[in-house]
This record gives sequence, C-alpha cells and structure tokens, in this order.
Amino acid sequence: MAGRSNTPGGNDQEDYGEEWARDLRIQFEQLLRSKRLHDFEQLRSHRSRVQSPAPRERASSSNLRAPSSTPSSRPSTSYGQGHASSPTPPSYSSLRHLPLMPTAPAPHDQQSHKFRNLLLSLAQTPTKYENPGLLDEALQTIPLDRIYSEAEEESQVLRAQAESMGDGRKPEWGYQDCVVKALLRWFKRSFFTWVNNPPCPACMSPTVGKGMTQPTGEESACGALRVELYECSNCGGYERFPRYSDVWRLLQTRRGRCGEWANCFSMLCRAVGGRVRWVWNAEDHVWTEVYSEHNKRWVHVDACEEAWDNPRLYTDGWGKQMSYCIAFSIDGATDVTRRYVRKSEHARERNKCPEEVMLYIMQEIKNLRRSNLSKEERFRLEKEDSKEDRELRGYVVASITQAVTRMVPGASSSSASSQRRPGQGGGSTYSTDDQKLPAEQPGRQSGNAEWVAAREENGRRNQQQYDPNARRQDHP
Repeated sequence: MAGRSNTPGGNDQEDYGEEWARDLRIQFEQLLRSKRLHDFEQLRSHRSRVQSPAPRERASSSNLRAPSSTPSSRPSTSYGQGHASSPTPPSYSSLRHLPLMPTAPAPHDQQSHKFRNLLLSLAQTPTKYENPGLLDEALQTIPLDRIYSEAEEESQVLRAQAESMGDGRKPEWGYQDCVVKALLRWFKRSFFTWVNNPPCPACMSPTVGKGMTQPTGEESACGALRVELYECSNCGGYERFPRYSDVWRLLQTRRGRCGEWANCFSMLCRAVGGRVRWVWNAEDHVWTEVYSEHNKRWVHVDACEEAWDNPRLYTDGWGKQMSYCIAFSIDGATDVTRRYVRKSEHARERNKCPEEVMLYIMQEIKNLRRSNLSKEERFRLEKEDSKEDRELRGYVVASITQAVTRMVPGASSSSASSQRRPGQGGGSTYSTDDQKLPAEQPGRQSGNAEWVAAREENGRRNQQQYDPNARRQDHP
C-alpha cells in the first residue's frame, strides 16, 4: 500500500513508513508556522491598541498622511503603501526567542543584587585550592602508590576492552580519569566520614540536636560560620559540630556532610593534577566536576555517593527538583543547570534574577578570573566555553527528541539504538543517552532516612514520574 514501508516486519512497522513520517513532518511544520503567525498577529494587535490615536485625532486628515521620517522609522513596503492604516511591525528587540544579551542588574533590583553578591562570594571557594602549601599537605595525606596502582590497572583494562572491539576506538576513559576514580573510591570508603548526629565524646552514646549556637573564635578562624549543638541522650553532655569551610581543617577532622565532602574532595582532585569545579546547587547540595582531557569535557563527580559521570542522579534517582546549578573554578563560573536538569518536571522556577542578568554575572566572574591570563590562554578557555555550550544545548535537543519519539507508537525501541553515545564514533563528545538503568539510579545513599526524607531526596517523587496523574498531584 502507498505510504507504507515495504520493509518486512510486523504490522506496526508497516503502518509507519517513510511517507507517513514525511507527512507528519509537514504537518508539524505547518502547525509551527501557524503558531508563529498567530503569535505575531497577537503582538501586532496589542501594539495597535497601545499605539492607536484617540478617536478625534484618528479622524483628522493630518494623520492620514505618511509619518515624517525619524531615526526609528522603517522603510515602507508595497504592502504598507496599500494598507496605510496597518501598524508598523514590532521592533526586533520585542520579538521572542532571540538570544539574550548579558545585562547588569538594575539599581532598584535588590533581589538580583543579592543573588549576584552570593555568587561572587561562592566564586571564591575554588581559589583556595591553588594554595601550594595546602596542596603539599594534601599529597602527604593521599596514599599515592595505592591510587596510581589502581588507576594503572583500570586504565590497562579499558585499553584492552577498546582494542578488543577491533574498530580503532579509543578507551572510554584515560589514565588521569582513572586516577580521579581511584581517588573517589578511597575518599568515600576509607578517608572521609558522614555525620548525621555526632556521638557523645564522653560515652559514645547517640545525641539529639538542640539547634544552632555561636562559633568560638577558633572555629570562626577555620571558616565555621555556624555550629550545630547536640545533647547526649545518656549523660546529658553537649557536643559541638562546627561546619568548617577551611579545607586544611577538613583534612584534620575528616568528617561532615555534602558541603565538607565536596570541598575537601575537590581540593584533593586538584592536588593530584586535575582541573576541578566546585558545583553549587540552590536546593542545598554541592558536588564536583573534573575535566577529562581524554574526552575533552567536564565530568560529574559526587564524593558523597561515589558517583562518576552520572549527572541525572539527582533528578532521576533522588527525585530532586532543581533551579540553579553553577560550576565555579579558578577560570570562572558556568551555569551548568542543563547538564543536570533534562526534563521540565524536574525544573524549579528560576526566579533569583532575570536570565540576562544571570549571563552578566557569569561573564563578570569569568572576566575577574581571566584578567591576568595571556591572550592565548583566554582564547583556549573561550573555545572550551563554546564547546561546552554546544554540549549543554545538545542535551536540550536530545530531551525534546526523546519526548517526540515517545509520542510515535512503536518507535521507542527502534530509536533507542539510534541515539547511542555520539562521542564514541567521533564528532560530538557529549552523551545523549546517559540515562542510567533504574538499578543505577537509587535514592540518596548518604545521610539517614529521616534527613533524606526531609530534603525530599529519597526518590519517591521519581517513582511516580511515569504516571501523568501522579505527576500533576505532586505539585501543590
């Protein structure tokens, strides 16, 4: 039958041939044109109502003459000459879907100024990782022989796997990537300790939280802006838990929650020669990104969860909704939210500042960090920024493609194999199929059950994401 695929197969495959796909594309394009025309007509009618003269003024003969030329006037067209009463087209700046231009926050916009000051303060965090004395202290703490041995072994296995494929592909990860992965395992399993409620130092009995207290002078000197106070349930003694931000102090205490874990681990990655980012999330979580020279891209690393290259962990695994994910490094700051939020149901409203102000702040931090670099180094970083921006935009395209594919009956299984990792065969180096299996996307592992449930990071929301009715009920 005409319009059906001649490829042998089941009836489902015959119903959706090449001609059917072409017709569907044409219908979609026509619908998109109609929508754009409708939006344009609405904008024209709105401007016509706003800019139309009063009734008495409209009737005067002077208004029927062509307006005098002004710097803002536009050349008339043959259509405009035959329709003198039609309003002028809107200016380009009023059209939607144009690239945003970085814009400084308005003087009266206190919320944007507050957010800008916060980001400028957070941008100082990775600069502490460049202290030579601190890095030497860190190297003395790390069991380098063990780390390098494990990295060499894993690197050899990856090379052997790539060679066994016989198609000339390169290994999935390079040696330096394997060094960071070995460091991640050691840090999680042997070095750092997670703290829920610290035990009583006198009798080692459980403690109960009693709120916050003021830091002492010594605690403040080590970057503790707040101190949690706990009371022993057995002897009645008190235990203080300072939330240190000083990385040297964390090398001594070796305990904390996600803030301390990410801060200390990022510095250790820097100590072994990696380029690192400290990633801040507005919904109270932080983690690390490490640059893979082998794959020429930034890789997600979460020391708390021992997670490597799993950016969908927080949304698909924890069921977390996020608004801002900002990566800070010694070279600047980048809004990497699109790497971690791929679906609209996982996105929270971004209302801290307008998006054009957000672009301005990111560029401002980059300019501050790169002002003393050479021209060649700045050019290299700009090329790297452009490549990452294409990667982040690629995630948006892939998300839309997958959503449209699911709407076509019987196309999910056939399209899954066509959307494999494009970076493996040359070309783009980002991954569009980094969706993990359900077993690889558990709820949060670090922290006790009550603490995780209070933060809504136990994955319960995510368990309902395929039920449209449940997803609607989840939002108040």
